[in-house]
Amino acid sequence: MKKLINAPETVLAESLSGFAAAHADLVVLGEENKFVRRLNPTPGKVALISGGGSGHEPLHAGFVGLGMLDAACPGQVFTSPTPDQMLAAAAAVDQGAGTLYIVKNYEGDVMNFEMAAEMAEGAVATVVTDDDVAVETSTWSTGRRGVAGTLVVEKVVGAAAETGADLAALQALGREVNARTRSMGVALTSCTVPAAGSPTFQLGDDEMEMGVGIHGEPGRRRVKLMAADAIADEMVSAITADFGADAGGPALLLVNGFGGTPAMELYLMYHAARARLEKAGFRIERSLVGNYVTSLEMAGCSLTVTRLTDDIARGWDAPVHTAALRWGV
Repeated sequence: MKKLINAPETVLAESLSGFAAAHADLVVLGEENKFVRRLNPTPGKVALISGGGSGHEPLHAGFVGLGMLDAACPGQVFTSPTPDQMLAAAAAVDQGAGTLYIVKNYEGDVMNFEMAAEMAEGAVATVVTDDDVAVETSTWSTGRRGVAGTLVVEKVVGAAAETGADLAALQALGREVNARTRSMGVALTSCTVPAAGSPTFQLGDDEMEMGVGIHGEPGRRRVKLMAADAIADEMVSAITADFGADAGGPALLLVNGFGGTPAMELYLMYHAARARLEKAGFRIERSLVGNYVTSLEMAGCSLTVTRLTDDIARGWDAPVHTAALRWGV
Protein backbone atom coordinates (compact mmCIF):
# COMPACT_ATOMS: atom_id res chain seq x y z
CA MET A 1 0.00 0.00 0.00
CA LYS A 2 1.46 3.34 -1.08
CA LYS A 3 -0.33 6.35 0.43
CA LEU A 4 0.68 9.78 1.71
CA ILE A 5 -0.15 8.99 5.33
CA ASN A 6 1.57 8.68 8.69
CA ALA A 7 -0.56 5.91 10.14
CA PRO A 8 -3.99 4.49 9.24
CA GLU A 9 -5.44 5.44 12.62
CA THR A 10 -4.57 9.13 12.24
CA VAL A 11 -5.54 9.65 8.59
CA LEU A 12 -8.93 11.24 9.24
CA ALA A 13 -7.90 13.55 12.09
CA GLU A 14 -4.88 14.86 10.23
CA SER A 15 -6.78 15.29 6.98
CA LEU A 16 -9.58 17.21 8.72
CA SER A 17 -7.06 19.47 10.43
CA GLY A 18 -5.46 20.24 7.10
CA PHE A 19 -8.81 20.85 5.43
CA ALA A 20 -9.98 23.23 8.15
CA ALA A 21 -6.71 25.16 8.11
CA ALA A 22 -6.66 25.42 4.32
CA HIS A 23 -10.23 26.74 4.24
CA ALA A 24 -10.32 28.73 7.47
CA ASP A 25 -12.14 31.53 5.65
CA LEU A 26 -15.08 29.16 5.12
CA VAL A 27 -15.23 26.47 7.81
CA VAL A 28 -14.51 25.59 11.42
CA LEU A 29 -13.63 22.13 12.71
CA GLY A 30 -15.85 21.06 15.59
CA GLU A 31 -14.65 19.77 18.93
CA GLU A 32 -13.11 16.27 18.76
CA ASN A 33 -13.41 16.41 14.95
CA LYS A 34 -17.09 15.55 15.22
CA PHE A 35 -18.14 17.87 12.41
CA VAL A 36 -17.12 20.63 10.03
CA ARG A 37 -19.37 23.70 10.10
CA ARG A 38 -19.74 26.97 8.29
CA LEU A 39 -17.67 29.80 9.70
CA ASN A 40 -20.56 32.25 9.33
CA PRO A 41 -24.00 30.60 9.56
CA THR A 42 -26.92 32.53 8.10
CA PRO A 43 -29.24 33.66 10.93
CA GLY A 44 -32.80 32.39 10.76
CA LYS A 45 -32.34 29.77 8.05
CA VAL A 46 -32.95 26.04 8.22
CA ALA A 47 -29.70 24.22 8.99
CA LEU A 48 -28.62 21.65 6.38
CA ILE A 49 -26.48 18.78 7.64
CA SER A 50 -25.09 15.79 5.81
CA GLY A 51 -22.30 13.33 6.38
CA GLY A 52 -21.03 9.84 5.86
CA GLY A 53 -17.88 7.82 5.80
CA SER A 54 -14.70 9.58 4.76
CA GLY A 55 -12.90 8.62 1.58
CA HIS A 56 -15.40 10.35 -0.72
CA GLU A 57 -13.84 13.82 -0.57
CA PRO A 58 -14.77 16.51 -1.32
CA LEU A 59 -18.15 15.05 -0.31
CA HIS A 60 -19.38 16.18 2.27
CA ALA A 61 -17.11 18.64 4.08
CA GLY A 62 -16.09 20.23 0.79
CA PHE A 63 -19.71 21.32 0.30
CA VAL A 64 -20.00 23.22 3.59
CA GLY A 65 -20.47 26.91 2.99
CA LEU A 66 -22.69 29.54 1.40
CA GLY A 67 -25.39 27.99 -0.74
CA MET A 68 -24.93 24.39 0.38
CA LEU A 69 -24.43 22.70 3.74
CA ASP A 70 -24.18 24.24 7.19
CA ALA A 71 -22.33 21.25 8.60
CA ALA A 72 -20.94 17.85 7.63
CA CYS A 73 -20.22 14.87 9.89
CA PRO A 74 -17.26 12.74 8.78
CA GLY A 75 -17.07 9.11 9.81
CA GLN A 76 -13.96 6.99 9.56
CA VAL A 77 -13.13 5.79 6.04
CA PHE A 78 -16.24 4.16 4.54
CA THR A 79 -17.85 4.09 8.02
CA SER A 80 -20.94 6.00 9.08
CA PRO A 81 -20.63 8.91 11.50
CA THR A 82 -22.28 8.42 14.87
CA PRO A 83 -25.48 10.01 16.21
CA ASP A 84 -23.53 12.09 18.72
CA GLN A 85 -21.65 13.71 15.84
CA MET A 86 -24.92 14.67 14.19
CA LEU A 87 -26.38 16.02 17.41
CA ALA A 88 -23.26 18.08 18.06
CA ALA A 89 -23.36 19.46 14.52
CA ALA A 90 -27.03 20.37 14.83
CA ALA A 91 -26.43 22.15 18.13
CA ALA A 92 -23.60 24.15 16.55
CA VAL A 93 -25.49 25.36 13.48
CA ASP A 94 -29.13 25.48 14.60
CA GLN A 95 -30.52 28.93 13.83
CA GLY A 96 -33.98 28.28 15.23
CA ALA A 97 -35.69 27.24 11.99
CA GLY A 98 -35.11 23.50 12.23
CA THR A 99 -32.61 21.05 10.77
CA LEU A 100 -32.71 19.07 7.54
CA TYR A 101 -30.56 15.94 7.32
CA ILE A 102 -29.50 14.89 3.81
CA VAL A 103 -28.56 11.21 4.01
CA LYS A 104 -27.22 8.76 1.42
CA ASN A 105 -29.10 5.46 1.43
CA TYR A 106 -26.66 3.26 3.30
CA GLU A 107 -27.88 1.30 6.28
CA GLY A 108 -25.40 2.73 8.78
CA ASP A 109 -25.96 6.33 7.66
CA VAL A 110 -29.75 6.01 7.65
CA MET A 111 -29.86 4.28 11.05
CA ASN A 112 -27.57 6.77 12.77
CA PHE A 113 -29.21 9.85 11.29
CA GLU A 114 -32.61 8.44 12.33
CA MET A 115 -31.34 7.97 15.87
CA ALA A 116 -30.02 11.54 15.90
CA ALA A 117 -33.37 12.86 14.63
CA GLU A 118 -35.20 10.99 17.39
CA MET A 119 -32.91 12.45 20.06
CA ALA A 120 -32.95 16.00 18.69
CA GLU A 121 -34.75 18.72 20.61
CA GLY A 122 -35.76 20.96 17.70
CA ALA A 123 -37.65 20.29 14.48
CA VAL A 124 -35.85 17.81 12.23
CA ALA A 125 -36.65 16.42 8.78
CA THR A 126 -34.74 14.04 6.52
CA VAL A 127 -34.12 13.54 2.81
CA VAL A 128 -32.66 10.18 1.77
CA THR A 129 -30.85 10.08 -1.58
CA ASP A 130 -31.04 6.90 -3.67
CA ASP A 131 -30.08 7.84 -7.21
CA ASP A 132 -28.02 4.77 -8.21
CA VAL A 133 -29.72 2.71 -10.93
CA ALA A 134 -27.12 -0.06 -10.95
CA VAL A 135 -28.67 -2.38 -8.37
CA GLU A 136 -31.67 -2.32 -6.07
CA THR A 137 -29.76 -3.60 -3.03
CA SER A 138 -26.10 -3.99 -2.22
CA THR A 139 -23.66 -4.17 0.64
CA TRP A 140 -24.68 -1.56 3.25
CA SER A 141 -27.95 -0.56 1.56
CA THR A 142 -31.56 -1.62 1.32
CA GLY A 143 -32.90 -0.35 -1.95
CA ARG A 144 -30.97 1.96 -4.23
CA ARG A 145 -27.66 3.43 -3.12
CA GLY A 146 -27.17 7.16 -2.67
CA VAL A 147 -24.23 8.29 -4.79
CA ALA A 148 -23.18 11.40 -6.75
CA GLY A 149 -26.74 12.68 -7.10
CA THR A 150 -26.40 13.67 -3.44
CA LEU A 151 -24.30 16.63 -4.60
CA VAL A 152 -27.18 17.88 -6.76
CA VAL A 153 -29.63 17.59 -3.87
CA GLU A 154 -27.29 19.45 -1.51
CA LYS A 155 -26.72 22.24 -4.02
CA VAL A 156 -30.34 22.86 -4.99
CA VAL A 157 -31.73 22.52 -1.47
CA GLY A 158 -28.88 24.65 -0.12
CA ALA A 159 -29.80 27.45 -2.50
CA ALA A 160 -33.43 27.33 -1.42
CA ALA A 161 -32.42 27.38 2.25
CA GLU A 162 -30.50 30.61 1.65
CA THR A 163 -33.73 32.25 0.43
CA GLY A 164 -35.49 31.45 3.70
CA ALA A 165 -37.56 28.44 2.61
CA ASP A 166 -38.99 26.55 5.57
CA LEU A 167 -38.20 23.01 6.68
CA ALA A 168 -41.19 21.33 5.02
CA ALA A 169 -40.54 23.08 1.70
CA LEU A 170 -36.87 22.11 1.73
CA GLN A 171 -37.66 18.49 2.49
CA ALA A 172 -40.18 18.40 -0.37
CA LEU A 173 -37.67 20.01 -2.73
CA GLY A 174 -34.93 17.57 -1.75
CA ARG A 175 -37.20 14.62 -2.38
CA GLU A 176 -38.21 16.06 -5.75
CA VAL A 177 -34.60 16.57 -6.86
CA ASN A 178 -33.71 13.06 -5.75
CA ALA A 179 -36.70 11.62 -7.62
CA ARG A 180 -35.59 13.41 -10.79
CA THR A 181 -31.98 12.17 -10.53
CA ARG A 182 -30.33 8.95 -11.72
CA SER A 183 -26.68 7.82 -11.54
CA MET A 184 -24.50 4.90 -12.56
CA GLY A 185 -20.80 4.22 -12.08
CA VAL A 186 -18.03 2.10 -13.53
CA ALA A 187 -14.73 1.10 -11.90
CA LEU A 188 -11.50 0.36 -13.74
CA THR A 189 -9.55 -0.36 -10.54
CA SER A 190 -10.30 -1.00 -6.91
CA CYS A 191 -9.40 1.27 -3.99
CA THR A 192 -7.51 0.56 -0.78
CA VAL A 193 -8.89 1.50 2.63
CA PRO A 194 -5.87 2.57 4.74
CA ALA A 195 -6.86 0.43 7.71
CA ALA A 196 -7.21 -2.64 5.47
CA GLY A 197 -3.97 -2.14 3.56
CA SER A 198 -5.09 -4.13 0.52
CA PRO A 199 -7.52 -3.49 -2.35
CA THR A 200 -11.22 -3.78 -1.55
CA PHE A 201 -11.75 -6.07 -4.53
CA GLN A 202 -9.71 -7.50 -7.38
CA LEU A 203 -10.01 -6.62 -11.06
CA GLY A 204 -7.94 -8.12 -13.85
CA ASP A 205 -5.98 -5.83 -16.12
CA ASP A 206 -8.64 -6.33 -18.81
CA GLU A 207 -11.70 -6.13 -16.51
CA MET A 208 -14.02 -3.44 -15.15
CA GLU A 209 -16.94 -3.38 -12.71
CA MET A 210 -20.08 -1.99 -14.34
CA GLY A 211 -22.39 -0.34 -11.81
CA VAL A 212 -19.88 -0.21 -8.95
CA GLY A 213 -20.82 1.54 -5.69
CA ILE A 214 -18.79 4.31 -4.08
CA HIS A 215 -17.44 1.94 -1.42
CA GLY A 216 -16.39 -0.62 -4.00
CA GLU A 217 -19.62 -2.62 -3.70
CA PRO A 218 -20.32 -4.98 -6.60
CA GLY A 219 -22.17 -3.58 -9.60
CA ARG A 220 -24.40 -5.15 -12.21
CA ARG A 221 -21.68 -7.30 -13.70
CA ARG A 222 -17.96 -7.67 -14.21
CA VAL A 223 -17.02 -7.33 -17.86
CA LYS A 224 -14.05 -7.02 -20.16
CA LEU A 225 -12.66 -3.52 -20.58
CA MET A 226 -14.50 -1.62 -23.31
CA ALA A 227 -13.94 1.59 -25.24
CA ALA A 228 -15.31 4.77 -23.67
CA ASP A 229 -18.16 5.00 -26.18
CA ALA A 230 -19.33 1.50 -25.31
CA ILE A 231 -19.11 2.25 -21.58
CA ALA A 232 -21.16 5.42 -22.08
CA ASP A 233 -23.70 3.45 -24.15
CA GLU A 234 -24.35 1.02 -21.33
CA MET A 235 -24.47 3.65 -18.57
CA VAL A 236 -26.72 6.05 -20.48
CA SER A 237 -29.00 3.20 -21.55
CA ALA A 238 -29.42 2.14 -17.93
CA ILE A 239 -30.20 5.69 -16.82
CA THR A 240 -32.68 6.43 -19.61
CA ALA A 241 -34.38 3.06 -19.13
CA ASP A 242 -34.84 3.81 -15.44
CA PHE A 243 -36.42 7.17 -16.22
CA GLY A 244 -38.85 5.33 -18.48
CA ALA A 245 -41.50 7.54 -20.05
CA ASP A 246 -40.04 10.57 -18.21
CA ALA A 247 -36.72 10.37 -20.09
CA GLY A 248 -35.83 13.48 -22.07
CA GLY A 249 -36.15 17.23 -21.73
CA PRO A 250 -33.84 19.74 -20.04
CA ALA A 251 -31.21 18.10 -17.87
CA LEU A 252 -28.07 18.48 -15.80
CA LEU A 253 -25.19 16.12 -16.59
CA LEU A 254 -22.58 15.45 -13.91
CA VAL A 255 -19.57 13.35 -14.86
CA ASN A 256 -17.97 12.48 -11.55
CA GLY A 257 -14.52 10.97 -11.10
CA PHE A 258 -13.86 8.39 -8.41
CA GLY A 259 -10.49 9.86 -7.46
CA GLY A 260 -8.03 8.16 -9.80
CA THR A 261 -9.21 9.22 -13.26
CA PRO A 262 -7.55 12.15 -15.10
CA ALA A 263 -9.62 15.14 -16.14
CA MET A 264 -8.85 14.37 -19.79
CA GLU A 265 -10.69 11.05 -19.49
CA LEU A 266 -13.60 12.57 -17.57
CA TYR A 267 -14.15 15.17 -20.29
CA LEU A 268 -13.95 12.43 -22.90
CA MET A 269 -16.69 10.58 -21.02
CA TYR A 270 -18.72 13.78 -20.85
CA HIS A 271 -18.44 14.09 -24.65
CA ALA A 272 -19.61 10.50 -25.12
CA ALA A 273 -22.42 10.65 -22.57
CA ARG A 274 -23.77 13.99 -23.74
CA ALA A 275 -24.07 12.80 -27.33
CA ARG A 276 -25.99 9.72 -26.26
CA LEU A 277 -28.28 11.60 -23.89
CA GLU A 278 -29.12 14.12 -26.59
CA LYS A 279 -29.92 11.27 -28.95
CA ALA A 280 -32.29 9.95 -26.26
CA GLY A 281 -34.15 13.28 -26.15
CA PHE A 282 -32.37 15.11 -23.32
CA ARG A 283 -31.21 18.72 -23.66
CA ILE A 284 -28.09 19.18 -21.54
CA GLU A 285 -28.49 22.69 -20.11
CA ARG A 286 -26.22 22.40 -17.06
CA SER A 287 -22.94 20.50 -16.65
CA LEU A 288 -20.31 19.63 -14.06
CA VAL A 289 -17.19 17.51 -14.58
CA GLY A 290 -14.63 16.56 -11.96
CA ASN A 291 -13.86 14.54 -8.83
CA TYR A 292 -16.65 15.36 -6.37
CA VAL A 293 -17.94 12.08 -4.89
CA THR A 294 -14.87 9.87 -4.89
CA SER A 295 -13.87 6.45 -3.68
CA LEU A 296 -10.33 7.08 -2.44
CA GLU A 297 -8.02 6.40 -5.41
CA MET A 298 -10.41 4.28 -7.49
CA ALA A 299 -10.14 4.77 -11.25
CA GLY A 300 -13.48 5.15 -12.98
CA CYS A 301 -16.40 7.53 -13.05
CA SER A 302 -20.12 7.90 -12.64
CA LEU A 303 -22.73 9.65 -14.74
CA THR A 304 -25.53 11.56 -13.03
CA VAL A 305 -28.53 13.00 -14.87
CA THR A 306 -31.05 15.30 -13.21
CA ARG A 307 -34.21 16.25 -15.08
CA LEU A 308 -34.43 20.00 -14.63
CA THR A 309 -37.37 22.19 -13.74
CA ASP A 310 -37.11 25.97 -13.68
CA ASP A 311 -36.83 25.88 -9.88
CA ILE A 312 -34.11 23.21 -9.89
CA ALA A 313 -32.15 25.08 -12.56
CA ARG A 314 -32.36 28.30 -10.53
CA GLY A 315 -31.17 26.45 -7.46
CA TRP A 316 -28.24 25.01 -9.35
CA ASP A 317 -27.29 28.43 -10.76
CA ALA A 318 -27.59 30.23 -7.41
CA PRO A 319 -24.39 31.52 -5.77
CA VAL A 320 -22.28 28.97 -3.92
CA HIS A 321 -18.99 29.35 -2.05
CA THR A 322 -17.56 26.16 -0.58
CA ALA A 323 -14.16 24.52 -0.66
CA ALA A 324 -15.16 22.37 -3.64
CA LEU A 325 -17.75 24.46 -5.50
CA ARG A 326 -17.77 28.19 -6.15
CA TRP A 327 -19.70 30.30 -8.61
CA GLY A 328 -21.83 33.44 -8.61
CA VAL A 329 -19.91 35.09 -5.74
